[in-house]
Amino acid sequence: MLKALFLTTFVASGALSTAAYAAGDADAGEKLFKRCKSCHGIVDGDNTIVRGGRTGPNLFGVIGRSAGAVEGFRYGDSMVAAGEAGLVWTEEALAEYVADPTGYLRSFLGDDSARAKMTFKLRSGGEDVAAYLASLSPMMEMDGDGAGESEGSDSN
Repeated sequence: MLKALFLTTFVASGALSTAAYAAGDADAGEKLFKRCKSCHGIVDGDNTIVRGGRTGPNLFGVIGRSAGAVEGFRYGDSMVAAGEAGLVWTEEALAEYVADPTGYLRSFLGDDSARAKMTFKLRSGGEDVAAYLASLSPMMEMDGDGAGESEGSDSN
């Protein structure tokens, strides 16, 4: 009986965590992005949304973009390889990446020697930051209401 109760609780918590991910909070993500702006800005043409550092690439439109695809930015070899292998940033992929950039690239590429240039790890709130960045995606603007899933994203 206790084993069945534990299993039911475990399965239910997994379902709830998936639902929580799907409902990333863009407003919370905007606040969390303050941790990211020392390295990343968000700029749409002449419109600076968030003035940030230039250590990392511009994150405007990252959701839906191939990894390693900001023209003129010098990515690490592993990020370029991930983009060439088909990595397109989704909200889920970006949330996983920011939690452990090197670990994510190693897993995606199947290469234990892969390394991310991004050393910062956002231990919690990655889904919120991803939702915030998705809200700034040109793909979301085309949807009109900003609702819906979009594919892709990019970071270091």
